[in-house]
Amino acid sequence: MPAIFKSTELLDQLQYKVSRLLTQVTEDLAHLPAPVLQLPPDQHKWSAIQCLEHLNIYSRYYLPQLAKAIQAAQAHQQTATPQFKSGWLGNWFTGTMQPKANGSLPMRMQSPKSARPAATPDVTSVMNEFISGQQQLLLLLQQAHSVNLAKPRIPTTLSKLIKFSLGDTFRFFIAHEERHVLQALRAVGPC
Repeated sequence: MPAIFKSTELLDQLQYKVSRLLTQVTEDLAHLPAPVLQLPPDQHKWSAIQCLEHLNIYSRYYLPQLAKAIQAAQAHQQTATPQFKSGWLGNWFTGTMQPKANGSLPMRMQSPKSARPAATPDVTSVMNEFISGQQQLLLLLQQAHSVNLAKPRIPTTLSKLIKFSLGDTFRFFIAHEERHVLQALRAVGPC
């Protein structure tokens, strides 16, 4: 079922979420030694740094797509509207990704092979890329205040035929980040 948001409030809320994720990673993970970040909690789970590398893999696709969509919307004068109506598919995908208030996940999922991280990614480069990506995402969210969140359509990594609006792409992408930062924090245990 689609949801309706006040555009400015939605973007502000998403900026807050990204800022919080960035703070959690820099305060709770970035200072930990590489062996701790590379140690999976068990044989079938990712380490904290693998979780962040998984997010970097998606950022390498979505950040340029988001930037291109905002630039196109500005070029076509698709100016901001007071409200954004989420599409049913974008809203559903966001709901399946978004951790619940108690930290539980609504649905277990398996990542596509192309989005699975290496067994022991380099901690420094992964951490630096993640932090840089979050800073870029915050800038894109700020730029999105000037455009219509419903107009630009962004192809998903699942298929170029499945496209979400700019607003739904932001919502889904950030819910995915919340999911895996939570997983990374759990992988290192109490900080």
